[in-house]
Amino acid sequence: MVSAPLTHLRHVDLAVPDHDRQLAFYTDVWGLTRTADDTGVAFLAAEGSPEQYVVRLRTAREKRLDLVAFGVAAREDVDVLAEQLAGDGVVLISEPGALSTPGGGYGFRFFDVDGRTVEVSAGVAPRRHRRIEAREPVPVRLSHVVFNAPDIARTRAWYERYLGFRLTDTVRSPRDGDLMHFLRINAQYHCVAFSGGPHTSLHHVSFELRGVDEYLRASGRAIRAGAHRLWGPGRHPAGTWPATTPSRTSSTRTTTPWSTPPPWRQVDEDTWHPHVYDASRAEVTDQWGTSNPWDEQVAKESLNDPDPGCFIAPPL
Repeated sequence: MVSAPLTHLRHVDLAVPDHDRQLAFYTDVWGLTRTADDTGVAFLAAEGSPEQYVVRLRTAREKRLDLVAFGVAAREDVDVLAEQLAGDGVVLISEPGALSTPGGGYGFRFFDVDGRTVEVSAGVAPRRHRRIEAREPVPVRLSHVVFNAPDIARTRAWYERYLGFRLTDTVRSPRDGDLMHFLRINAQYHCVAFSGGPHTSLHHVSFELRGVDEYLRASGRAIRAGAHRLWGPGRHPAGTWPATTPSRTSSTRTTTPWSTPPPWRQVDEDTWHPHVYDASRAEVTDQWGTSNPWDEQVAKESLNDPDPGCFIAPPL
């Protein structure tokens, strides 16, 4: 049992070679709010979220995942977790200390088993946020992030052991075995999932919408703007929310789906037993039957390019 459990997903930080194009997509098309800037760096918030930002975009020569950030309840939890990880041989990138990013706070960074940079923090000042109104097609908050991993059993076990994640559900193929593990750190169905693939990379980042109507309006805006629609609209029975529509964000080639919340899918820790979903069944891929097939091209693009940032700390 982890002594200092994580409480929630904070933000995902990306490095991109076409910063201006990506920034325009995430703000003008995706509906995030630009809240702060530094030289070549933009911090983007979701209007319905108290997090200072949910996406950070940094200008770089090649795309990479800079880091994924989680919260803990208190400063003391940061120190306890850092001590536990270091004591078990996990490589710390930084020792616990004051954060210079928007909202401040206290945190540290380390490498996970696949070389991703993970940040854990507490005491970040909340951002003034607001209720998202009906028909408003902007994200309420960051929902979850999915990573590709060469050995999802190993990656899942590492996150369970060191960070206290719990398995919610698994998608399995009769031919290829386990394809995806959905993991949680609170009552939300999942905030992280790991998808099997030949290399470590980002699969997708998901943003929560107010409801199905807002989801469809947001999807329509993205389509009209010329976003590449890889798959959708459709509904996965395994996963958090009823619908996703992936789009390719220019050169990053990461799928970035919308998610719709109502009813919020919560897990009762006392009664929940992980399900195993058979990926060969059509209704597991798309319960509504409204989307294009999940074919080899969709699978290929979802794999993304190998992440060059593994075991290399980001400069910021």
